[in-house]
Amino acid sequence: PVPPAEALEVARRVKEDYGYVCQDVVKEFGKFDQDPAKYFKKLSGTRGSKSWSIDVGYERFLAPEVFFNPELCKPDFTQTLPELVDETISTCPIDVRRQLYNNIVLSGGSTMFKHFGRRLQRAVKDRVDVRQQGTVNAAAASTSQAVQSRAVDVKVVSHHMQRYAVWFGGSMLGVTPELYRVSHTKAQYDEEGPRIARHNAVFSSQHFG
Repeated sequence: PVPPAEALEVARRVKEDYGYVCQDVVKEFGKFDQDPAKYFKKLSGTRGSKSWSIDVGYERFLAPEVFFNPELCKPDFTQTLPELVDETISTCPIDVRRQLYNNIVLSGGSTMFKHFGRRLQRAVKDRVDVRQQGTVNAAAASTSQAVQSRAVDVKVVSHHMQRYAVWFGGSMLGVTPELYRVSHTKAQYDEEGPRIARHNAVFSSQHFG
C-alpha cells in the first residue's frame, strides 16, 4: 500500500501523469476490461527500506469524470460543469452571449487533463443546440411559418498560461499601482473590523485598470 505520508503526492502523480477525460464512460470501462495490460498503469516507489506499488486503472478517467458526472462522487450534487458554464453565459446580456460562447477560456490545473477542452466544448455545444432548436420549433409552431436561426459557435480555448492562470492574473493585478488605491491595509482592518470588507472598492472605482 501507499505510505500515508505520500498519499497526497501519489494522488497528484496519478492525476497529472495518467489522468485523462474520456468521451464515453461505459465504452471506456469496456476498453479497460478487454485489454487491461494496455490501459492499466503501474506506479511504484520506495520509502525508507520499503517499496510499494499500485495499479492505476479506472481512476485514470473516473477522476476527471466528476466534472461531467458529479453524481459519481456525490449523489445529491448533479450540476455538471457544462451546465454551469452554459447557465452562467445565459444570464449575461444577450448581445454578448455569442462572443462569450466563442471564447470559453480554460484556467486552473484541473483543466489540464487530456481532452478536457474537447469534452467541455462538445457538451456545451450540445446544450446550446438543443435549446436553440427548441426555441426555433416553438417559434415556428406559433407563427405557422418556417423559422431560421444562426448557429451559435462554441469554442473552448487552451493557452500556455492555463495551469497558472489564476495565480498569474492575481500577480498581474498585484503589481498595478491602482490596486493600492482601492485596497485596505491590515491596520485599517484592525481598526474597523470585518465591516471594511463589505465594501468592494474595486467596483466602485471609476479609474481602476
